[in-house]
Amino acid sequence: MRALFLVDHASTSGGAERLVAGLATHLPRDRIEPWVCSTRHGEPAAVNELREAGIPYIELNRRATWQVYRLWPLAALLRTKRIDVVHSHMFGSNMWGTLIGRACRVPVILAHEHNWSYEGAMRMWLDGHVIGRLATRFITVSAANRERMITLEGVPADKVQVMPTAYIPHPGPPSDIRAELGIPAAAPLVGTAAVVRAEKRLDVLLDAFALLRARVADAHLVIAGDGPCSSEVEQHVEHLGLDGSVHLLGRRRDVDSILRGADVGAMSSDWEGMPLFTFECMANDTPLVATAVGGLTEVVRDGETGLLVAPGDPGALAVALERVLTDRPFARRLAANAATRLGEYEINAVAAQFADLYEQLLADARSR
Repeated sequence: MRALFLVDHASTSGGAERLVAGLATHLPRDRIEPWVCSTRHGEPAAVNELREAGIPYIELNRRATWQVYRLWPLAALLRTKRIDVVHSHMFGSNMWGTLIGRACRVPVILAHEHNWSYEGAMRMWLDGHVIGRLATRFITVSAANRERMITLEGVPADKVQVMPTAYIPHPGPPSDIRAELGIPAAAPLVGTAAVVRAEKRLDVLLDAFALLRARVADAHLVIAGDGPCSSEVEQHVEHLGLDGSVHLLGRRRDVDSILRGADVGAMSSDWEGMPLFTFECMANDTPLVATAVGGLTEVVRDGETGLLVAPGDPGALAVALERVLTDRPFARRLAANAATRLGEYEINAVAAQFADLYEQLLADARSR
């Protein structure tokens, strides 16, 4: 079976992009031959990882919305290589993957939505009445998002299938973040990693950290990642006077090492699908404090495997962080309980589930 993953960008950051690379490199090769196609461009590091793994990679280099003609090689590829499964990720690639896949009579088409706000009438209509009708399955990452797709977008219920995201180890070399930044070994350290976008609400995390510093004076916060809101985050740090205790690291590939050096992981998002950061905390024995949004409420049991707080509430987030930082037996218990669930989210286990799904849907398509 040949399965082609379609994504806007090949990248080493972003949950969808990392899952594409993780699935492509961990699918059982005796059953499936993976291909990857980015409709726009790929970062050299991400492209090299795919090619070193022996995975064919195609880049369409579409630079503007109107450059639909650049998608022609995708149609040619689907026909000439007799692709059995197109597995697209995120809205743009979902749209083109379903339209071109159907035109080329690909037997199985999966559209995969990872995370969005479910706002905007046009996109919701396209999800429900174009992608949702043309795709064999519309994959979502949580039961909460499945309900939104059915009730808000009108995607047929029998088309929507919940599949897990996965823990994918970062390939970067190990590091010592405390030594790098000069943070004392005993200083409480809060860590997070994210693509710096508006929905991540890092302003809320910074406000919470300012409150925390009033009670835990030697605490530090590290933020790994960059994105369209990076400058606003820098300005907010300066506005709060946190320059010496907040460390903006930019994009990093040693997130696992950073979390191993942190005492608590933090998420302050307004909305999420099923963030990989949750599993990164599980894998590195880092207790998690997060907002109760999206799939987080399905993976994190409040008070048992992490702490959940209401979104947009810096005070509640500060209180939860302080509890984890000051009650170390409680923190260790949270991390240990969370780690017991990691096995079901490891990339090999998730890739095997997708392989089974591809084979089942392909067999159904052929029988029809």
